Amino acid sequence: MPISINKRAYFDYQILRTYQAGIKLLGFEVKSVKGKRANLAGSYVLVRNSQAEIINMDIPPYQPKNTPSGYDSKRSRRLLLNKKEIRELTIASKSNLTIVPLKIYTKRGLIKIEIGLAKGKKKIDKREIIKEREVKKEMERKIKFGDARI
Repeated sequence: MPISINKRAYFDYQILRTYQAGIKLLGFEVKSVKGKRANLAGSYVLVRNSQAEIINMDIPPYQPKNTPSGYDSKRSRRLLLNKKEIRELTIASKSNLTIVPLKIYTKRGLIKIEIGLAKGKKKIDKREIIKEREVKKEMERKIKFGDARI
């Protein structure tokens, strides 16, 4: 069951391949994420020094008054991937592909993140998606209210 989904990533990018990774979190961050308080909007993944990191993911403190002083909710967090996956992501990022976080979910009590290797969509493609969505809504509306003129 997803905790947080990055809907904007699915709209802005064409997802070519997905990877499942673990996240290195602090104890109170785990409670906050399981309480569905994580936000993936505006976050991205970087691979440097043979380590993948998620940048700009917001995890507000579970209990603000009990949070350690100097806690940054948007700090970079290490992603746990195997060497082969990190190598693939490194090569892909050098070939002008973007690595975006798609969703956070739990699997057997552990917090996982799904990241995707993505290629940016053109503005025309985005317009077509919006147009298709509006046509579909209009058709459903006419069917629901029994409008014979379709």
